[in-house]
Amino acid sequence: MDERIEELDAEGLLCPLPVLKTRKRLAALAPGALLRVRTTDPAAEIDLPVFCAQAGHDLVSVARDGGAVICLIRRGA
Repeated sequence: MDERIEELDAEGLLCPLPVLKTRKRLAALAPGALLRVRTTDPAAEIDLPVFCAQAGHDLVSVARDGGAVICLIRRGA
């Protein structure tokens, strides 16, 4: 069974908007749901992992695609 992954395009947004939009989108998802966040904000590579740790979400992976950072996050309980 394939797990559905929600997408959030935060390219072109600067701190703190990628984290704020990620928080809002995760709040609308069920616990355990996956969200892929794509952002060009250089601070996001630090900010999103810190946000996940503080908010109880699981940062599954962080990758780079050209100038973008892609974070896969599993919503916590």
